[in-house]
Amino acid sequence: MEGQPDVKPRNQDQMDRNREHAEDEWKSWQRGQVRNTLHLVSAAAQWILLLACLIYLGIGSLQPSTPRSDRVPWTHIRYTGKSIKGAAVNLTAEVGSIQIRNGSIMITCDGLYLLSLKGNIFFHGPKEEDLLNLTLWKTDNKTSRALWEQTVWVSGDAVNLTIVLYLFAQDNITLGTSSNATIADLSFSIVLLSPFICSL
Repeated sequence: MEGQPDVKPRNQDQMDRNREHAEDEWKSWQRGQVRNTLHLVSAAAQWILLLACLIYLGIGSLQPSTPRSDRVPWTHIRYTGKSIKGAAVNLTAEVGSIQIRNGSIMITCDGLYLLSLKGNIFFHGPKEEDLLNLTLWKTDNKTSRALWEQTVWVSGDAVNLTIVLYLFAQDNITLGTSSNATIADLSFSIVLLSPFICSL
């Protein structure tokens, strides 16, 4: 009879342990279910995205193919020569479909353009002239404003620009310097990324 009181606490401890074990298993099962649901949702989203890409590619392949130069306005310029203070650099296109007139790049389509410009500047002014501004200008029917400007401190310094800009049809893009200089190994590219209104 003396041993019986110990049986109840032992049974109670055993039941508590069993209950805790069952609760742990239940929580673990619930976490597994949540994880499985997340995996399922992620897989479904990936399949939907893949299907959308395939549909997009399929529609694109059904359209008649056009040479890239006809579809996307672009130009690439290589230039080495003199620039005169206050005058546009006399750029001419090496390749591309965007026209250049009197050194101005003629924009014919509204949209986002990627511009890339690299080169070196050599001063022609007196020795005390220790800096020069290279400026990319945008001119429309009414106004002219600077799109980008880099100050060159030392003769022979490299200039480097990569930028995305929204340009409008009828805009003209020119390049100029604040002093007489020589521009060497200039590489200047412009390409339309997203056309909105195009009158090619």
